[in-house]
Amino acid sequence: MKISYKWLQQFIKTSKTPEELSLILTNIGLEVESLEKVQTVPGGLEGLVIGFVKDCQQHPNADRLKVTRVDIGTGEDIQIVCGANNVAAGQKVVVAPVNTTVYPTTGEPFKINKSKIRGEVSEGMICAEDEIGLGHDHDGIMELNADAKIGSLAKDYFNLQDDFVFEIGLTPNRADAASHLGVARDLAAYLKIPVIMPDLSGFKVQNQDLNIQVNVEDTEAAPRYTSLTISGISVKESPDWLKDRLNAIGVRPINNVVDVTNFVLHELGQPLHAFDADAITGNKVLVKKLADGKLFTTLDDIERKLSADDLMICNVEEPMCIAGVFGGLSSGVKQSTSNVFLESAWFNPVSVRKTSKRHGLKTDASFRFERGTDPDMTVHAIKRAAILIQELAGGQISSEISDCYPVRANPFPVDISFNNVSRLIGKIISADEIRTTLSGLGIKIISENSEGMKLEVPAYKVDVTREVDIIEEVLRIHGYDNVEIPSQIRASLNTTVKPDKEVLQNQIAELLSANGFFEILSNSLTKLSYSAEPERAVRILNPLSNDLDVMRQSLLFSGLEAIAYNQNRRNSDLKFYEFGKVYNLDQENYKENQRFSIFLSGSKNSEGWNSKSGKADFYNLKAAVDLIINKLNVKGISTSETTNPQFSSGISYRKGEKIIVEFGVVSKKSLNKLDISSEVFFADFDWDQIIRSVRNNKISYAEVSKFPSVRRDLSMLLNKDISFEQLKQIAFKTERGLLKEVNVFDVYVGDKLPEGKKSYALSFLLQDDEKTLTDKQIEAIMQKLILNFEKQAGAEIRK
Repeated sequence: MKISYKWLQQFIKTSKTPEELSLILTNIGLEVESLEKVQTVPGGLEGLVIGFVKDCQQHPNADRLKVTRVDIGTGEDIQIVCGANNVAAGQKVVVAPVNTTVYPTTGEPFKINKSKIRGEVSEGMICAEDEIGLGHDHDGIMELNADAKIGSLAKDYFNLQDDFVFEIGLTPNRADAASHLGVARDLAAYLKIPVIMPDLSGFKVQNQDLNIQVNVEDTEAAPRYTSLTISGISVKESPDWLKDRLNAIGVRPINNVVDVTNFVLHELGQPLHAFDADAITGNKVLVKKLADGKLFTTLDDIERKLSADDLMICNVEEPMCIAGVFGGLSSGVKQSTSNVFLESAWFNPVSVRKTSKRHGLKTDASFRFERGTDPDMTVHAIKRAAILIQELAGGQISSEISDCYPVRANPFPVDISFNNVSRLIGKIISADEIRTTLSGLGIKIISENSEGMKLEVPAYKVDVTREVDIIEEVLRIHGYDNVEIPSQIRASLNTTVKPDKEVLQNQIAELLSANGFFEILSNSLTKLSYSAEPERAVRILNPLSNDLDVMRQSLLFSGLEAIAYNQNRRNSDLKFYEFGKVYNLDQENYKENQRFSIFLSGSKNSEGWNSKSGKADFYNLKAAVDLIINKLNVKGISTSETTNPQFSSGISYRKGEKIIVEFGVVSKKSLNKLDISSEVFFADFDWDQIIRSVRNNKISYAEVSKFPSVRRDLSMLLNKDISFEQLKQIAFKTERGLLKEVNVFDVYVGDKLPEGKKSYALSFLLQDDEKTLTDKQIEAIMQKLILNFEKQAGAEIRK
């Protein structure tokens, strides 16, 4: 939201600079994201000065040029070659000296350089109004009044004043601050100065010549509807002061009537709408909902299909406006409009929000209505607008104010305790300061005693309904930074459930980051088309868009989106990990599960002059998975091939019957959804199950054995369907005490072997922690291993 510094000064009188106000606004909860200098005229006429043409002679080498001598107040005259027909001695003119940059009305800015024009030196430029952005006239140079001071700045002569615009990151709960008045109210409370409201004493009904009947059929969607008419207006371009105000905050001026409604919206926070009164057939305005499917053309010349839930402003024949959102093409103010019907309403926030979302229309009006406007501002705003329209467009107010307000919005009664204020803030705030702050914010004090206050909170403060909200308002204006850190800190010891999930997650994150992985954080909202089980998807009732219409059921696609984004920007070597929750519908119950994912794509290492980098493969992913499993000390894992359709091939690690991780190559079907052509490796951990698996783990320490380990190797011929995991399990069942490690160091499959066979070479590491193993012991163990491999796996030991 943009707020003008000069505009604020109409509400509060303060000598604070824009930079000082920027800091204050941020401290009181209206975070200033940027502060920008805005110039009424591009370039602000910087460097341009007032000059006096002392002499003007015909150029000796050009019929259409003049050679002038100009005094610009430096004590030394300069020579300027000028092509304007009206240049003459004795004139006061605007001069752009050498090294000045000028900003023309059309075209790009350019710098004035010292040059020779047809043989004569020129040390500047005498300016026409279109050459410096002051207009469109190029018939000749600008001739200034005789009282213009030689050498003075042109911006001072034309009374140009720079403005500053605050870009405020307005939170959704601060609807009361969605205007210059709202921001000024907060500043006034902080600075302890009054707010100066616009003068409405000039409002007067001149006649009753244009009475338009208003009938509000849906008072729930339109609790208050205020209107009046103005006749005999002249629609034309707005004056400069109004255009400057709107341009400063990024609003495009249209005409004097529409600009007034936009001005009042940003000034007071009350959206208005002006209708061409002659387009209201039947001389009657109906505020109602229409049948589903009714077609309506909005101001942007787009035909829209209405919903039965859309509140419409209609005449007796047709709709004219989507209430609180957007006007209609045929009923708006045009150049030919002479009579207007002015609307100032309080619409239901939920109704406006749903209509705005349904039609994809985001306007300044809907922004405010859907957050909650001030129901008591409608009459004030319509008077302000009527006075301005009369001032800028003429005409007469031709009806009394019609105010349909069947059920009044009452202030919120709230009681506060001084003890609670001090307790929650952590500092004693005096009753005087509380009183001053609340009064400055427009909160009425009904009664007060030594223990607290009874208050009435105005309806425009939609987020202030409880005692804690009042205390937050007091703290906000007092200043969070003004609450001192106490010299004593009181704390209590809390027992934590083991293992500490945060600590465990940080350990794994640090482990992966140290190994070249980057953590990603993705939106939990995603698109239904990603879902493999759409019937179990948790759908959003009022989605922001079709791409964010369900809660994610897997971390796969959020990671693939990150991979696709990077690959499209020529960053193809990727190593990601993410912690996040997934959501599923199980019959009528919603289930939330913590997951952890790893992604690999591209090269396994970055390029280097002294090392070669190959493509990442399944075993690089498996190494990362095993690194995590070992770090977590998860024991008793069994391995099997995964049947998850997200993978074209992969492995599952189980602990008991529960899968703790599945990893492998992402299926082509999944990759095609994001147009990813390269291979992607993905690991999906059930983090909740991991936490349960390591819950009872205890750290134990053992002395490093003094006795040597012994390695023995076996080569064997096996059926192709026998896996290394099976052989490993057979080995550890055979020898539980002395066998420490089993590894495969060679695999051969080829035409030199019988059909359906493969060759494995395994290594076995044996060690006794209490004594040195003898050859007899080692041989006995190896014979038992051979026997069990032959018996249980059908292995043929190769001699």
